[in-house]
Amino acid sequence: MKHRIAMIGFGTVGQGLAEILIEKKLELQDKYGYEFDIVGISDIAYGTVYNPDGLDIVAMLETAKSKKKFSTDVKEWDSLTLIKESNATVVCEMAFTDLKTGEPAISHCKAAFETGKHIVTSNKGPAALAYGELLEIADKNGVQFLIEGTVMSGTPVINLMDGPLAGCTISAARGILNGTTNYILTRMEEGMSYEEALKKAQELGYAEADPTGDVEGYDARGKVTILANVVMDADLKIGDVSCKGITKITLEDIAKAKAENSRWKLIGSVKKEGSKVIASVAPEKLPLSHPLAGVMGATNAMTFTTDLLGDVSIVGPGAGRKETGFSILTDLLKIQR
Repeated sequence: MKHRIAMIGFGTVGQGLAEILIEKKLELQDKYGYEFDIVGISDIAYGTVYNPDGLDIVAMLETAKSKKKFSTDVKEWDSLTLIKESNATVVCEMAFTDLKTGEPAISHCKAAFETGKHIVTSNKGPAALAYGELLEIADKNGVQFLIEGTVMSGTPVINLMDGPLAGCTISAARGILNGTTNYILTRMEEGMSYEEALKKAQELGYAEADPTGDVEGYDARGKVTILANVVMDADLKIGDVSCKGITKITLEDIAKAKAENSRWKLIGSVKKEGSKVIASVAPEKLPLSHPLAGVMGATNAMTFTTDLLGDVSIVGPGAGRKETGFSILTDLLKIQR
């Protein structure tokens, strides 16, 4: 079967995915039997294009990199119309989304499911705010709702539960879920002030011009909510997750921790307490012997507490063009399997 892909959003992640699909086209076909056409793209900056027989994706990438509007196969459609009217079998949802409302991504997901299309998304909004509802709609329509890229980019967390850790009961998950804050704390340990470290993170593209979502813990809170609801079958809302960021940590706090053979990390935590699932985001002072203490820079990490294997940790990138594009690819291959 040849899969027909519609891409909603053609920014960093969308372009990264397109580059991977071009680069690995023959390998994907030979190794996994995966064949595809990208039939549609809708992006607020470049417009909407659609060709039921497949777009010239190399030309689309060149146009996007030159910051121009698409000029071939153009449709006067918005993203919802592309989802509903195209012959796509799977929609890769990568548009900018408001984490307070989950829009427009939640509407994109519903439109795809209701027209018999799978959704693969790296957007936290749908999974954090409406996972149960969307999964029910997907199941009702016989399609899949796959979200690997929502927590640690290309580093497998969600798929880890379905694959290597299948059969284990997870009682807790604790980790570094935001690379920006981990980078800032790493630089502060080297002597930079918070302000200097934040400026450097912005220069490197780790932090946005408005870094609030990262440094106040809101990004990690969305990811913790997803972990609670997907991994532990909870029904938490973002507001149920207590949240504290790193903005109050001083160089004096860093030095004191160092003298105690400890290190500050922003930790997202989910744990079962009886029949309840408790989730939080907060800075924690970890002993240097802890597996998460040695994770430095913009790297992410997660430790799962299991009944059969004890603690299992996974470390890897939590952001990036190719890294997040890879997370979309893993879910596309899961649909193929």
